[in-house]
Amino acid sequence: MALTAARVDEITAGMGRARIMIVGDIMLDEYWFGSVSRISPEAPVPVVEITSSKQLLGGAANVAANIRTLGDEVVLLGAVGNDEAGGKLTALLNDRSISDDYLILDKSRQTTIKTRVIAHSQQVVRTDRENRHSLDEPIEKKLLDRFMSMIDRVDAVIISDYGKGVITPTLLEAVIQACSHREKFVAVDPKETNFPNYRNVSLITPNHHEAGFAYGRRIQNEQDLLEVGNGLLDRLQARSILITRGPDGMSLFQKDVPPTHIPTFAREVYDVTGAGDTVIATFVSSVAAKANLVEAAIVANTAAGITIAEIGTASVSLPRLSKGLKQNVLNGNLVSAGIDN
Repeated sequence: MALTAARVDEITAGMGRARIMIVGDIMLDEYWFGSVSRISPEAPVPVVEITSSKQLLGGAANVAANIRTLGDEVVLLGAVGNDEAGGKLTALLNDRSISDDYLILDKSRQTTIKTRVIAHSQQVVRTDRENRHSLDEPIEKKLLDRFMSMIDRVDAVIISDYGKGVITPTLLEAVIQACSHREKFVAVDPKETNFPNYRNVSLITPNHHEAGFAYGRRIQNEQDLLEVGNGLLDRLQARSILITRGPDGMSLFQKDVPPTHIPTFAREVYDVTGAGDTVIATFVSSVAAKANLVEAAIVANTAAGITIAEIGTASVSLPRLSKGLKQNVLNGNLVSAGIDN
Protein backbone atom coordinates (compact mmCIF):
# COMPACT_ATOMS: atom_id res chain seq x y z
CA MET A 1 0.00 0.00 0.00
CA ALA A 2 1.04 3.64 -0.33
CA LEU A 3 0.17 6.67 1.73
CA THR A 4 -1.25 9.75 0.06
CA ALA A 5 -0.68 13.34 1.15
CA ALA A 6 -4.35 13.48 2.18
CA ARG A 7 -3.98 10.41 4.38
CA VAL A 8 -0.83 11.87 5.93
CA ASP A 9 -2.87 14.93 6.87
CA GLU A 10 -5.60 12.75 8.41
CA ILE A 11 -3.16 10.76 10.55
CA THR A 12 -1.03 13.69 11.72
CA ALA A 13 -4.15 15.78 12.44
CA GLY A 14 -5.30 13.01 14.80
CA MET A 15 -1.95 12.70 16.57
CA GLY A 16 -1.12 14.64 19.72
CA ARG A 17 -4.51 14.12 21.36
CA ALA A 18 -3.99 10.92 23.33
CA ARG A 19 -2.76 10.12 26.83
CA ILE A 20 -0.08 7.45 26.71
CA MET A 21 1.48 5.69 29.69
CA ILE A 22 5.11 4.58 29.59
CA VAL A 23 6.50 2.05 32.05
CA GLY A 24 10.19 1.26 32.06
CA ASP A 25 13.83 1.97 32.76
CA ILE A 26 14.49 5.69 33.10
CA MET A 27 18.00 6.99 32.55
CA LEU A 28 20.09 10.10 32.01
CA ASP A 29 22.08 10.45 28.79
CA GLU A 30 25.23 12.59 28.96
CA TYR A 31 27.18 13.78 25.92
CA TRP A 32 30.69 15.20 26.02
CA PHE A 33 31.81 16.80 22.76
CA GLY A 34 35.36 17.52 21.72
CA SER A 35 38.11 17.01 19.19
CA VAL A 36 41.07 14.70 18.78
CA SER A 37 44.48 15.92 17.64
CA ARG A 38 46.81 13.43 19.30
CA ILE A 39 47.20 9.97 20.75
CA SER A 40 47.84 9.53 24.45
CA PRO A 41 51.47 8.76 25.38
CA GLU A 42 50.10 6.55 28.17
CA ALA A 43 48.16 4.12 25.96
CA PRO A 44 47.20 3.79 22.26
CA VAL A 45 43.97 5.77 22.70
CA PRO A 46 42.89 9.19 21.41
CA VAL A 47 43.01 12.22 23.69
CA VAL A 48 39.65 14.01 23.42
CA GLU A 49 39.76 17.69 24.29
CA ILE A 50 36.26 18.38 25.65
CA THR A 51 34.68 21.62 24.43
CA SER A 52 31.02 21.21 25.47
CA SER A 53 28.55 18.85 27.06
CA LYS A 54 24.81 18.30 27.41
CA GLN A 55 22.38 16.05 29.26
CA LEU A 56 19.27 14.49 27.75
CA LEU A 57 16.48 12.17 28.77
CA GLY A 58 17.28 8.52 28.08
CA GLY A 59 15.55 5.14 28.04
CA ALA A 60 11.87 5.27 28.94
CA ALA A 61 12.24 9.00 29.60
CA ASN A 62 13.32 9.50 25.98
CA VAL A 63 10.23 7.59 24.85
CA ALA A 64 8.21 10.01 26.97
CA ALA A 65 10.01 12.97 25.38
CA ASN A 66 9.18 11.66 21.91
CA ILE A 67 5.51 11.22 22.83
CA ARG A 68 5.35 14.69 24.38
CA THR A 69 6.98 16.33 21.35
CA LEU A 70 4.19 14.86 19.21
CA GLY A 71 1.72 16.61 21.50
CA ASP A 72 0.31 13.62 23.37
CA GLU A 73 -0.01 13.69 27.15
CA VAL A 74 2.46 11.45 28.98
CA VAL A 75 2.20 9.38 32.14
CA LEU A 76 5.73 8.15 32.96
CA LEU A 77 6.26 5.34 35.48
CA GLY A 78 9.66 4.14 36.65
CA ALA A 79 12.25 4.31 39.41
CA VAL A 80 15.12 6.73 39.96
CA GLY A 81 17.82 6.91 42.59
CA ASN A 82 18.02 9.37 45.46
CA ASP A 83 20.96 11.15 43.84
CA GLU A 84 22.06 14.12 41.77
CA ALA A 85 21.30 12.37 38.48
CA GLY A 86 17.75 11.69 39.63
CA GLY A 87 17.32 15.38 40.35
CA LYS A 88 18.65 16.31 36.92
CA LEU A 89 16.25 13.83 35.31
CA THR A 90 13.32 15.38 37.14
CA ALA A 91 14.36 18.85 35.99
CA LEU A 92 14.68 17.69 32.38
CA LEU A 93 11.23 16.07 32.55
CA ASN A 94 9.71 19.25 33.92
CA ASP A 95 11.36 21.24 31.13
CA ARG A 96 9.45 19.01 28.70
CA SER A 97 6.17 19.39 30.61
CA ILE A 98 6.34 15.74 31.67
CA SER A 99 5.15 15.10 35.21
CA ASP A 100 7.39 13.27 37.68
CA ASP A 101 4.40 12.46 39.93
CA TYR A 102 4.46 8.76 39.05
CA LEU A 103 8.18 8.16 39.51
CA ILE A 104 9.31 6.04 42.46
CA LEU A 105 12.35 7.01 44.52
CA ASP A 106 14.40 3.85 45.02
CA LYS A 107 17.15 4.39 47.59
CA SER A 108 18.68 1.00 46.80
CA ARG A 109 19.87 2.03 43.34
CA GLN A 110 21.64 4.85 41.60
CA THR A 111 20.04 6.57 38.65
CA THR A 112 21.39 5.09 35.42
CA ILE A 113 23.77 7.44 33.59
CA LYS A 114 25.09 6.69 30.10
CA THR A 115 27.94 8.98 29.13
CA ARG A 116 29.05 9.20 25.52
CA VAL A 117 32.21 10.96 24.36
CA ILE A 118 31.83 12.36 20.84
CA ALA A 119 34.70 13.63 18.71
CA HIS A 120 34.29 14.81 15.11
CA SER A 121 30.70 13.50 15.05
CA GLN A 122 31.88 10.01 16.05
CA GLN A 123 31.33 8.23 19.36
CA VAL A 124 34.73 7.45 20.88
CA VAL A 125 33.63 5.66 24.04
CA ARG A 126 30.57 5.14 26.25
CA THR A 127 30.60 4.70 30.01
CA ASP A 128 27.68 3.40 32.11
CA ARG A 129 26.97 4.00 35.79
CA GLU A 130 24.04 1.92 36.98
CA ASN A 131 22.51 -0.79 39.14
CA ARG A 132 20.64 -3.54 37.34
CA HIS A 133 19.05 -5.49 40.16
CA SER A 134 15.30 -6.09 40.00
CA LEU A 135 13.00 -3.81 41.94
CA ASP A 136 12.52 -4.80 45.56
CA GLU A 137 9.02 -6.08 46.24
CA PRO A 138 7.80 -2.91 48.08
CA ILE A 139 9.01 -0.67 45.23
CA GLU A 140 7.51 -3.02 42.65
CA LYS A 141 4.16 -2.89 44.47
CA LYS A 142 4.22 0.93 44.59
CA LEU A 143 4.89 1.08 40.86
CA LEU A 144 2.12 -1.39 40.07
CA ASP A 145 -0.32 0.48 42.31
CA ARG A 146 0.40 3.70 40.42
CA PHE A 147 -0.03 1.88 37.13
CA MET A 148 -3.41 0.49 38.17
CA SER A 149 -4.54 3.92 39.33
CA MET A 150 -4.05 5.29 35.80
CA ILE A 151 -4.73 2.41 33.40
CA ASP A 152 -8.39 3.33 32.91
CA ARG A 153 -7.44 6.91 32.07
CA VAL A 154 -4.93 6.28 29.26
CA ASP A 155 -5.35 5.37 25.61
CA ALA A 156 -2.30 3.12 25.23
CA VAL A 157 0.67 1.72 27.16
CA ILE A 158 4.35 1.42 26.19
CA ILE A 159 6.70 -0.91 28.07
CA SER A 160 10.28 0.32 27.63
CA ASP A 161 12.55 -2.51 28.81
CA TYR A 162 16.26 -1.72 28.92
CA GLY A 163 17.07 -4.56 31.30
CA LYS A 164 17.87 -2.29 34.25
CA GLY A 165 15.54 -4.04 36.69
CA VAL A 166 12.28 -2.07 36.54
CA ILE A 167 10.46 -4.47 34.21
CA THR A 168 10.26 -7.53 36.46
CA PRO A 169 8.36 -10.67 35.36
CA THR A 170 5.68 -9.96 37.99
CA LEU A 171 5.22 -6.35 36.88
CA LEU A 172 5.26 -7.31 33.21
CA GLU A 173 2.58 -9.97 33.63
CA ALA A 174 0.34 -7.63 35.62
CA VAL A 175 0.69 -4.76 33.13
CA ILE A 176 0.00 -6.92 30.06
CA GLN A 177 -2.93 -8.64 31.74
CA ALA A 178 -4.50 -5.32 32.81
CA CYS A 179 -4.16 -3.95 29.26
CA SER A 180 -5.59 -7.12 27.74
CA HIS A 181 -8.64 -7.09 30.00
CA ARG A 182 -9.33 -3.47 29.06
CA GLU A 183 -8.47 -3.90 25.36
CA LYS A 184 -5.75 -1.26 25.62
CA PHE A 185 -3.05 -1.17 22.95
CA VAL A 186 0.17 -2.27 24.67
CA ALA A 187 3.55 -2.07 22.93
CA VAL A 188 6.92 -3.41 24.10
CA ASP A 189 10.43 -2.26 23.25
CA PRO A 190 12.11 -5.50 24.35
CA LYS A 191 15.23 -6.81 26.02
CA GLU A 192 16.39 -10.20 24.75
CA THR A 193 16.41 -11.93 28.13
CA ASN A 194 12.75 -11.14 28.86
CA PHE A 195 11.33 -12.30 25.53
CA PRO A 196 9.45 -15.34 26.88
CA ASN A 197 7.43 -12.98 29.10
CA TYR A 198 6.23 -10.65 26.31
CA ARG A 199 3.14 -12.69 25.54
CA ASN A 200 -0.19 -11.41 24.22
CA VAL A 201 0.96 -7.85 23.53
CA SER A 202 -0.33 -5.64 20.71
CA LEU A 203 3.13 -4.81 19.37
CA ILE A 204 6.73 -5.73 20.02
CA THR A 205 9.60 -3.84 18.34
CA PRO A 206 12.89 -5.79 18.41
CA ASN A 207 15.78 -5.00 16.13
CA HIS A 208 16.93 -7.85 13.90
CA HIS A 209 19.69 -8.89 16.31
CA GLU A 210 17.25 -9.09 19.26
CA ALA A 211 14.65 -10.94 17.20
CA GLY A 212 17.17 -13.49 15.94
CA PHE A 213 18.59 -14.05 19.42
CA ALA A 214 15.13 -14.49 20.93
CA TYR A 215 14.06 -17.00 18.31
CA GLY A 216 17.38 -18.82 18.17
CA ARG A 217 18.20 -18.11 14.54
CA ARG A 218 20.41 -15.37 13.18
CA ILE A 219 18.73 -13.29 10.48
CA GLN A 220 21.00 -13.40 7.44
CA ASN A 221 18.52 -13.38 4.56
CA GLU A 222 14.82 -12.97 3.72
CA GLN A 223 14.01 -16.59 4.55
CA ASP A 224 15.54 -16.24 8.01
CA LEU A 225 13.56 -13.04 8.51
CA LEU A 226 10.29 -14.76 7.62
CA GLU A 227 10.97 -17.69 9.90
CA VAL A 228 11.95 -15.48 12.84
CA GLY A 229 9.15 -12.95 12.38
CA ASN A 230 6.36 -15.47 11.91
CA GLY A 231 7.84 -17.76 14.54
CA LEU A 232 7.99 -15.07 17.22
CA LEU A 233 4.50 -13.89 16.30
CA ASP A 234 3.17 -17.40 16.92
CA ARG A 235 5.33 -18.13 19.96
CA LEU A 236 4.38 -14.92 21.76
CA GLN A 237 0.77 -14.85 20.51
CA ALA A 238 1.32 -11.17 19.71
CA ARG A 239 -0.91 -9.09 17.48
CA SER A 240 2.08 -7.67 15.61
CA ILE A 241 5.88 -7.62 15.54
CA LEU A 242 7.89 -4.82 13.95
CA ILE A 243 11.48 -5.91 13.29
CA THR A 244 13.77 -2.93 12.71
CA ARG A 245 16.59 -3.75 10.30
CA GLY A 246 18.83 -0.69 10.20
CA PRO A 247 19.64 0.31 6.61
CA ASP A 248 17.29 -2.43 5.36
CA GLY A 249 14.23 -0.71 6.81
CA MET A 250 11.55 -2.45 8.87
CA SER A 251 9.42 -5.55 8.51
CA LEU A 252 5.95 -5.75 10.04
CA PHE A 253 4.44 -9.12 10.90
CA GLN A 254 0.74 -9.31 11.78
CA LYS A 255 -1.50 -12.15 12.80
CA ASP A 256 -3.36 -13.58 9.79
CA VAL A 257 -1.90 -10.91 7.47
CA PRO A 258 1.02 -11.27 5.03
CA PRO A 259 4.19 -9.57 6.31
CA THR A 260 5.07 -6.13 4.99
CA HIS A 261 8.50 -4.64 4.30
CA ILE A 262 9.06 -0.89 4.57
CA PRO A 263 12.31 0.49 3.09
CA THR A 264 14.45 2.86 5.10
CA PHE A 265 13.82 6.58 4.66
CA ALA A 266 17.07 7.78 6.24
CA ARG A 267 19.28 9.89 4.02
CA GLU A 268 22.10 10.64 6.46
CA VAL A 269 23.03 8.68 9.57
CA TYR A 270 24.92 10.44 12.36
CA ASP A 271 23.69 8.69 15.51
CA VAL A 272 21.23 5.81 15.97
CA THR A 273 21.02 6.41 19.74
CA GLY A 274 17.36 6.47 20.77
CA ALA A 275 16.04 5.52 17.33
CA GLY A 276 14.12 2.60 18.82
CA ASP A 277 12.49 5.00 21.30
CA THR A 278 11.34 7.19 18.41
CA VAL A 279 9.97 4.18 16.53
CA ILE A 280 7.79 2.85 19.33
CA ALA A 281 6.64 6.31 20.45
CA THR A 282 5.61 7.42 16.98
CA PHE A 283 4.02 4.07 16.16
CA VAL A 284 1.81 4.12 19.27
CA SER A 285 0.91 7.79 18.80
CA SER A 286 -0.15 6.97 15.23
CA VAL A 287 -2.26 4.02 16.34
CA ALA A 288 -3.93 6.25 18.94
CA ALA A 289 -4.77 8.57 16.02
CA LYS A 290 -6.53 5.66 14.23
CA ALA A 291 -3.74 4.75 11.81
CA ASN A 292 -3.67 1.08 10.87
CA LEU A 293 -0.56 -0.90 11.74
CA VAL A 294 1.09 -0.60 8.33
CA GLU A 295 0.47 3.15 8.26
CA ALA A 296 1.83 3.46 11.79
CA ALA A 297 4.98 1.58 10.78
CA ILE A 298 5.52 3.91 7.81
CA VAL A 299 5.08 6.96 10.04
CA ALA A 300 7.48 5.51 12.64
CA ASN A 301 10.05 4.67 9.99
CA THR A 302 9.95 8.22 8.67
CA ALA A 303 10.37 9.64 12.19
CA ALA A 304 13.35 7.39 12.86
CA GLY A 305 14.96 8.50 9.60
CA ILE A 306 14.72 12.10 10.78
CA THR A 307 16.13 11.55 14.28
CA ILE A 308 19.18 9.50 13.26
CA ALA A 309 20.37 12.46 11.23
CA GLU A 310 21.05 14.22 14.55
CA ILE A 311 23.64 13.52 17.24
CA GLY A 312 22.16 12.35 20.53
CA THR A 313 18.66 11.27 21.42
CA ALA A 314 16.17 13.38 19.50
CA SER A 315 12.44 13.64 18.94
CA VAL A 316 10.28 14.78 16.03
CA SER A 317 7.55 17.42 16.09
CA LEU A 318 4.30 16.86 14.21
CA PRO A 319 4.99 19.58 11.61
CA ARG A 320 8.42 18.14 10.87
CA LEU A 321 7.04 14.60 10.73
CA SER A 322 4.25 15.67 8.38
CA LYS A 323 6.75 17.42 6.13
CA GLY A 324 8.98 14.33 6.05
CA LEU A 325 6.07 12.05 5.22
CA LYS A 326 4.85 14.30 2.42
CA GLN A 327 8.36 14.55 1.00
CA ASN A 328 8.46 10.77 0.87
CA VAL A 329 5.06 10.76 -0.83
CA LEU A 330 6.40 13.11 -3.51
CA ASN A 331 9.49 10.95 -3.95
CA GLY A 332 7.42 7.78 -4.18
CA ASN A 333 9.16 6.29 -1.13
CA LEU A 334 6.09 5.26 0.86
CA VAL A 335 5.23 2.12 -1.04
CA SER A 336 5.57 -0.87 1.26
CA ALA A 337 6.41 -4.14 -0.40
CA GLY A 338 5.00 -7.46 0.72
CA ILE A 339 7.42 -10.26 1.56
CA ASP A 340 6.83 -13.56 -0.16
CA ASN A 341 6.05 -16.45 2.14
